Amino acid sequence: MTTDAPINDPAALTTFIETRFHQTHRDQLPDLAALALKVERVHGDQPEAPHGLGALLQRLIGELEVHMKKEELILFPAIRRGGMPGIENPIAVMRADHDDHSAEIDRIRALTNNLTLPDGACRSWTALYDGLGQFLADLEAHVRLENDVLFPRFEAR
Repeated sequence: MTTDAPINDPAALTTFIETRFHQTHRDQLPDLAALALKVERVHGDQPEAPHGLGALLQRLIGELEVHMKKEELILFPAIRRGGMPGIENPIAVMRADHDDHSAEIDRIRALTNNLTLPDGACRSWTALYDGLGQFLADLEAHVRLENDVLFPRFEAR
């Protein structure tokens, strides 16, 4: 779990999630997608190349943006107001999105042989896998913080 997260204050936690994770994902993914496309283009003849990773990351940019906007415009404002009747419905949608994100993480790990670089990998390939490692860790921490800390406070009402 992220140690800086204000886990006892749901309103502050939503702001933390937006600044720590949403903005970080928005910063990370476009560069990673571009780097993946470059690695695929340059090393596409190698069997270890992450074929299809660039397209997956480009698609994930859109999927994550829609998900984060739903949180920022609908769910998090409701949480900041202390909840609302029926809040479990948008939370259920977010949990379903998180399941989809977990499936995408599994696809990324499969395409990259769990972020294992081939012998003699170039700097771009190395930077891609290093960046993906950080992105995946951030996304997994983000999902855990919402699923395990934030959402349960509002689902049991």
